[in-house]
Amino acid sequence: MAACGSDTARTLACRDGHAAAQLKLISIAVIFITSVVGITSPVLLARHFQGKPAYDRATLLIKCFAAGVILSTSLVHVLPDAFAALSDCQVASRHPWKDYPFSGLVTMIGAIAALLVDLTASAHMESHTAHSHGQYEVLPVATTEELQTKKASAIELKVEGAVSSGHNHSQEEMMIRMKQRLVSQVLEIGIIFHSVIIGVTMGMSQNQCTIRPLVAALAFHQIFEGMGLGGCIAQAGFTFGTTAYMCFMFAVTTPMGIVLGMILFSLTGYDDSSPNALIMEGLLGSFSSGILIYMALVDLISLDFFHNKMMTSNSWLRKTSFIALVLGSISMSILALWA
Repeated sequence: MAACGSDTARTLACRDGHAAAQLKLISIAVIFITSVVGITSPVLLARHFQGKPAYDRATLLIKCFAAGVILSTSLVHVLPDAFAALSDCQVASRHPWKDYPFSGLVTMIGAIAALLVDLTASAHMESHTAHSHGQYEVLPVATTEELQTKKASAIELKVEGAVSSGHNHSQEEMMIRMKQRLVSQVLEIGIIFHSVIIGVTMGMSQNQCTIRPLVAALAFHQIFEGMGLGGCIAQAGFTFGTTAYMCFMFAVTTPMGIVLGMILFSLTGYDDSSPNALIMEGLLGSFSSGILIYMALVDLISLDFFHNKMMTSNSWLRKTSFIALVLGSISMSILALWA
């Protein structure tokens, strides 16, 4: 309990509502600009390479860097913060929080929930594709009497085979593209969920000592996280309108969270360091961490390194992609020194 008293004394010394409000207003502008830069960079880069031989390789490398960023975000940033919130002496001394590791449990629930969404959407895509495939598979079959020669018969069968093969290829491409879009959308949900938590927490905080380093750290955080999400959006091949909408939502989520936190504090005077606030922060952080861990490992890393034909057939590209993954992880992990 002595440690708790010491932390409280330090916090009270740094509490300055006016200075904190000024820092928050600065952070809204800075975080918005860096978010826009982060998420649009890979999208614009991919569009620049589109139609060129290096397009597929460029988008793959961007996505591998993104996977490292997302994995590091979940394991080095989000999950430790969730554990810290539920391990705070104000929470850990109460039932049932001191009796069970709820951070790990809720993280697992988040991963299973992401799996459920993935399975449900995949089943829907497969049933839709099977229905479409059944419609196109009905082809006119010529009778023996209608065939003039064996040569004509061979030509007919060859044409039918080519149509069927082309249809199967287009169906496979459609499935891959739909899967990539699903991954991008679920990933954005997880990131937005996490960004709202960050924004509201900062908006409600009156501790200028905590906010000041967070402004710079979150700016870099949004750049790398935006690059991660932007890489996935670029590969998914959305329309311009959908791409712009997803980029806009990512860019404004954290600033809107900060504004919402400031409004909540002004209306309620709710203390962000109270036990109830820490519990909510810990549970929401754990849940979003589970979503991000699942997306990084299953839908990004596993999908590309083990099920991408371009990756498995090119050892140089596989090594380069692994380096991009490591660089993304390192870049985001270094930011944990400040935020």
